[in-house]
Amino acid sequence: LNRIKASGLKLRFCTNETQATREKFVKKLQGLGFDISVDEVTAPAPAACRVLKERGLRPHLLVHDDLVPEFAEIDTANPNCVVIGDAAENFTYANVNEAFRVLIGMEKPVLISLGRGRYYKETDGLKLDVGAYMKALEYACDIQAEVVGKPAKMFFESALAEMGVTPQEAVMIGDDIVNDVGGAQQCGMRAVQVRTGKYRPCDENHPYVKPDAYVNNLAEAVDLILQQL
Repeated sequence: LNRIKASGLKLRFCTNETQATREKFVKKLQGLGFDISVDEVTAPAPAACRVLKERGLRPHLLVHDDLVPEFAEIDTANPNCVVIGDAAENFTYANVNEAFRVLIGMEKPVLISLGRGRYYKETDGLKLDVGAYMKALEYACDIQAEVVGKPAKMFFESALAEMGVTPQEAVMIGDDIVNDVGGAQQCGMRAVQVRTGKYRPCDENHPYVKPDAYVNNLAEAVDLILQQL
């Protein structure tokens, strides 16, 4: 990352992290030795807050406790929509059912999801992600959620706008074949798949997403990008 910054290239961390505020996320990465600041992070919760304010929506929040501070300026009284994120341990039957009841009681239910990932990887193994619960609510209420995290076009476009670059000038590096690589390519960006994190060998035979390049790790991705300059 230091090599990318030294080369004068603009950098954005596009994360579907919805278990913590950007501040907490940044502290974690700084602790791992990454030179990163909050204003370099594009995350779903602030993007959702922009949508809520623009449309006068008051959310019922089904999110992780640690994410709640991101919604501090949002009115949550008398909700007229549901916002769902990766709530982890908060995905109890009672909590998911409460969100269902809010939605089913509306004439035109609005469900905003902070991503649609199926699963992610942590040190103790794979974990169900927000997309699985989003689909449950979609099915129960016969509605379609509006996704504000990756792979939504709007999400990548907001990252590009923050950097002041066109899609053709940007490269996405990610481990998620659909949400990172596919989402970026649909937005007109090139995308590099890293064979780390949640990557699985079967990703290389994906029926409709073909990365512009494969690399074994982040350092190789940086080499590839700097060679193109």
